[in-house]
Amino acid sequence: MGRFEEYESYDAVGLAELVRKGQVNPKEILDAAIALAEERNPRLNAIVVKMYDEAKAAVASGLPEGPFRGVPFLLKDLYTYCEGVRVTNGSRFFQDYVSDHDTELVARYKRSGLVIFGRTASPEFGLTSTTESLLHGNTLNPWNHEHTAGGSSGGSASAVASGILPAAHASDGGGSIRIPASCCGLFGLKPTRARVPMGPDVGEGWSGLSIMHAVTRSVRDSALLLDVTGGPDVGDPYWAPPPLRPFLEEIGVDPGRLRIALVTQAFNGDETHPDCEEAAKGAAEICEELGHQVEEATLTVDAEALGAAIQVIVCANLRANLEERARIVGREFSSEDVEPVTYAMATEVGSMNAAQYASAIRVIHATGRQVGRFFENFDVLLTPTMATPPLKLGELALTQTDATVFVENLRKTIGYTQLMNVAGNPAMSVPLFWNAKGLPVGVQFAGRFGDEATLFRLASQLEKAHPWTHRRPS
Repeated sequence: MGRFEEYESYDAVGLAELVRKGQVNPKEILDAAIALAEERNPRLNAIVVKMYDEAKAAVASGLPEGPFRGVPFLLKDLYTYCEGVRVTNGSRFFQDYVSDHDTELVARYKRSGLVIFGRTASPEFGLTSTTESLLHGNTLNPWNHEHTAGGSSGGSASAVASGILPAAHASDGGGSIRIPASCCGLFGLKPTRARVPMGPDVGEGWSGLSIMHAVTRSVRDSALLLDVTGGPDVGDPYWAPPPLRPFLEEIGVDPGRLRIALVTQAFNGDETHPDCEEAAKGAAEICEELGHQVEEATLTVDAEALGAAIQVIVCANLRANLEERARIVGREFSSEDVEPVTYAMATEVGSMNAAQYASAIRVIHATGRQVGRFFENFDVLLTPTMATPPLKLGELALTQTDATVFVENLRKTIGYTQLMNVAGNPAMSVPLFWNAKGLPVGVQFAGRFGDEATLFRLASQLEKAHPWTHRRPS
């Protein structure tokens, strides 16, 4: 067989089907993915650790007969371990760290037949909504190289949007799946808290705010990826309610007449850009055309208390990770090891105490209950994904010396997304809108705790009514 010319026209489920039918083999698919990576990545800087040799060896030794057998895949370079492979967390302090084991998530990826051929860029420790770092440089948005690809899973989003592969691993602690999906015109679902295991190294990420999954072009790829990775691992401190059936079986199922709440006021009180408001209202019209009931609603939370609580939790977890690394290397971390904003966050936590941390957790739980009560009256919450279109590179970088500017820009990106990390509810960014400048502007749909099924049904309905997978950056 010659070069697999049609590679880019298939999603991950489609590629796996070709392999099962014997129409193409895993080596041909991997060769196509590597060729595109070598052609496009030098411009985008999406892939920062190559695993070509490991991927070729996996194919040559025979892949498991899983549902994704032969499909190429990329891991985000952030707290996701693959035995014998470097993981830098986007930081110079970790640039030579090599893991001696797989995380459970990676083990499940491998068992499904996915062929992992590299790692994608992340900002340092996933602390911002862009993908720029002193260690790896800037990751570019394939739609416009002057703009961010989003973060912290911007490397994965840039690689998928550029056509290097149909789906890639991502993680989300405040919007880091949905924000890059919005910036790059992709589908990105943040699962319910603890749907995907974080072990064996930790029981939860950022005290339950963070969860792992993927960015994809098609909805069904996201569903099947969640099927092969979801479910508790041995020793997990808690886990999400099990689904009634595989998520892939929800694709194409009529969601019924959903009661959808439309909110266009960011939960942190920030002003929403007209493009983002237009995208959400346009999505509401589409939903009404599909037979759903949409009504404007309000969901008000104590933004000041919540912001302070999240700051305590994130800074405390960051400090713990840095101190653990410092013990391994045998010296204290310093401002020379990490980026300016990172260092400020890590040192700021020194003035906090255990009581503040306990109080922060109580604020998180109380807010989650408030969101839970909101969903007693609605099936789905519809908002813009972000309060701004993709920002310019540099505006969200952790090298930003003006703390006020950095925080203002960060708030614009997480004003709608972060609340679902706090509550633990599933939420997805759907690519239904591009603005006059040709930049993608995502729309967020959130569901009840544990109810990814409704979101997948709605997403597949939207994908059929207003397809997006044909839209590619030039």
